[in-house]
Amino acid sequence: MAEIKKIYANGKDEVEFLADLEKRSGETNKKVTEVVTEIIETVRNGGDEAVKNYTLKFDGNLPQYYEVPRDVINDALTEADEEFVNALLNAQENIADFHKRQVQQSFIAPKENGVILGQRVRGLTRVGLYVPGGTAAYPSSVLMNAIPAKIAGVKEIIMVTPPLKDGTPNKDILVAAAICGVDRVFLSGGAQAIAALAYGTEEIPKCDKIVGPGNIYVATAKKLLYGIVDIDMIAGPSEILVIADETADPKFAAADLMSQAEHDVLASAIMVTTSEELADATIKEVDRQKEYLSRKEIIEKSLRDYGAIIIADSREKCVELANKIAPEHLEVLMKDPFELLGSLDNAGSIFLGNYASEPLGDYYAGPNHVLPTSGTARFFSPLGVASFTKRTGYTYYTEEALRAAKDDIVLIAEREGLTAHANAIKVRFED
Repeated sequence: MAEIKKIYANGKDEVEFLADLEKRSGETNKKVTEVVTEIIETVRNGGDEAVKNYTLKFDGNLPQYYEVPRDVINDALTEADEEFVNALLNAQENIADFHKRQVQQSFIAPKENGVILGQRVRGLTRVGLYVPGGTAAYPSSVLMNAIPAKIAGVKEIIMVTPPLKDGTPNKDILVAAAICGVDRVFLSGGAQAIAALAYGTEEIPKCDKIVGPGNIYVATAKKLLYGIVDIDMIAGPSEILVIADETADPKFAAADLMSQAEHDVLASAIMVTTSEELADATIKEVDRQKEYLSRKEIIEKSLRDYGAIIIADSREKCVELANKIAPEHLEVLMKDPFELLGSLDNAGSIFLGNYASEPLGDYYAGPNHVLPTSGTARFFSPLGVASFTKRTGYTYYTEEALRAAKDDIVLIAEREGLTAHANAIKVRFED
């Protein structure tokens, strides 16, 4: 039997479980931080040679080429399996359609007194995209990061991705890069690739922002370099919360819980339900289905350590716990799920109804799959078009308009003790 816990929401047991859950990411690993700090400084000073030396050290050999030639990228698309390409193209269409609706316009607001105010919105100049390679290669991450960047008006996307063990690029990653219009691809991974994107080297251009998932070394490098360069977010382990009532199908609930548990032994998969009968049936379904899944051992450990089925006494309690947990993915397997949508305030992405399974969001539906984790959905939002833009306000005042405002400005400036601020206004009206 799967050792997934069954907990009753009695004000004590679920509170203790959620408190333990918050600790799963652990504190920053000091040893990893020390290693990454050294890598960053070495790459900052040594450029491409340092990047290649780390590749040799960690991978055992240098890749076939440092920058992937454009014809190799194009050939990967031409030679790819037609069904795979079509699936990516269909996903691209959905993702692009969703993100085009997020585009924010610049505005100008002239006033009757001659004042002109406004905001200019434009895409970042250059963005770095980190894509895991090797066995953990995710073409979907290329789509989810590159498509909104292009829609935002980013002028250049530089992708870094580790080579395969034979030194060649992962073909599926190249196919996705070709489809999304990634401009340049370099075969490099780990903290050294992040440092190269942040500082720039002789060959890898300096980027304004770095996005994309990676291991603890990649995540630590992004965290340490934030401020030198912008980043998408500091992602924690994957998580899903399913809230369900007696109308839910336990087969669906179990499958969806395991779809996230398979990511990582630190992944969290939780169900909150008003039906104990559903809870018991879901546990049985987990035991049945996991037997034919390739990542069975990871699923079992994840569910044992960080999984739970919580029995609540009402839909309102399910919503309350959902907002408290603030999950990365939230599924609503309940009757009339849209009735609850307005109350579900803290979630990275919400999936409504029996046929909006979480993997639909990972690959295909349109909303972004780069989501806040570890409860940060309380204040962070998913990656989107706005993530790749910068906004600048501008102001024009006539002499008459400033004359009308000057006394208020001087009063506030002097109250703050900033007499040079006040003076900058006053000198304009001295006789």
